[in-house]
Amino acid sequence: MNTRIHHLLDRWLAVAPQRPFIHLPDGSSLSFADIGALADTAEAELRQLGVQPGDRVLAVAENCPAHAALILACSRVGAWSCGVNARMAPGEIDAFADKADARIVYFTSAASASAAAHAQRLGACGSALAGMQHSRVRAQAQAEVGALRDAVAALIFTSGTTGTPKGVMVGHDALAHFARISAASRALGPGDRSYAFVPMTHIFGLGTVLLASLHAGAQLVMRPQFDPADLLDALARHGVTQLQGPPALYSRLLAWLQAQGTAHPDAPALRYVYTGAGPLDPVLKRRVEDAFGQPLHHGYGLSEYAGSVHLTRMREHRPDTSAGYVVEGAEVRVCDAVTGQPLPSGQRGELWIRGRGLMHGYFRDAQATAAVMREGGWYASGDLGELHADGALFVAGRLKEMIIRSGFNVYPAEVELALNELPGVQRSAVVGRTERDGNEQVIAFVELRPGAVLDALAAHGHLRQRLAPYKLPSRIVTLAELPTSPNGKVLKRLLQEQAQAL
Repeated sequence: MNTRIHHLLDRWLAVAPQRPFIHLPDGSSLSFADIGALADTAEAELRQLGVQPGDRVLAVAENCPAHAALILACSRVGAWSCGVNARMAPGEIDAFADKADARIVYFTSAASASAAAHAQRLGACGSALAGMQHSRVRAQAQAEVGALRDAVAALIFTSGTTGTPKGVMVGHDALAHFARISAASRALGPGDRSYAFVPMTHIFGLGTVLLASLHAGAQLVMRPQFDPADLLDALARHGVTQLQGPPALYSRLLAWLQAQGTAHPDAPALRYVYTGAGPLDPVLKRRVEDAFGQPLHHGYGLSEYAGSVHLTRMREHRPDTSAGYVVEGAEVRVCDAVTGQPLPSGQRGELWIRGRGLMHGYFRDAQATAAVMREGGWYASGDLGELHADGALFVAGRLKEMIIRSGFNVYPAEVELALNELPGVQRSAVVGRTERDGNEQVIAFVELRPGAVLDALAAHGHLRQRLAPYKLPSRIVTLAELPTSPNGKVLKRLLQEQAQAL
């Protein structure tokens, strides 16, 4: 039984140390033994710097072997790894370091120009871990004590797409359990290669990509960030069998293919295509499935549950956009958001979750933790959805994103679905703009495909046929690109600010 996440690597160090694990852009590869040696170096440095069990080690990072080794080294020492994407702004990086009360901050300087810039700004020095730099030890940081010290593996910051990010305390057992679940859900094995660009600073990249691959002994074609040309080259020439990413990945990939005049990527080894970390609309699903000639799998997950709670089944092709079925060890119920009473199949409500993967709370924020926890150990997710009679989950959006217009509830996902059907629309996002009387207007933002122009008259005519009058957007604003977080989620809080300024 894996009691800490570094034990996932220990298994392969014992039975197949020379097996390739990570493949890099320059064509070189690192074995499990190579990653083990990097983790040895990182562990020794952490101990030399006085890092103790329960300390937080912040990594300002983009994907690279050194970051993976640092995560595993933190597990060995008993420290909590805390990743933040290097492409965040200086003020955001500083705020995360303070929020984590980090003992030390590392930077993946060799793999990321953004990380190197942050390192220079903060006066970082060289590290024994190749490709890394680190800042001076924060002597005032307080190590966590008690049961949490040994139970928590990582601090994952929520994406903050609609509010202030919080530090989710994710457990060793939860991550190791999900690594097994994720690997089993797609029959991941030593012969597989996953394209690993999803940031390991996010639960998607940490659990589904890195740790699931360690559990299965699978290989990673690792990249610091997404590049469509590189992805297509990896699919065509480097034996990638599994492709996973947020819907934004596929939107960008399809746009690039269209610009190149290519309809179908060359992907002879690809056998599993998956999207998560965001809502899936049927237009995008259909386009991706047409391009790859195979099902686009989907799931529902969140940082507060160490990965996915629902997943589609590999051998089942659903024609809808369901997030699939509940995974082992998890429980999900749909509840009335006001009364907390469970709702029957087919009715929409707030998704409540409990189980083996549930977080240990928000770091040093008892008030925020209490606000989402319910009697019986249930976590009130703030997500809206419905469960069908066969157990399939359909996610409708965020409770906080719901727009109230003239006393009626407007779910942005419904409006976005209609917008995404319009010719030339790549993707869309809908937010509410609060009026002086407290009513909300529906404001739509759309990102167009290359070379497309939005016909406003035809667009409004289409929407009137698809939506009730109170759901119709008051404005449709065209953007060159929707603002997204490093993990591909649309930043609706920025769009809400823009909507208020219209």
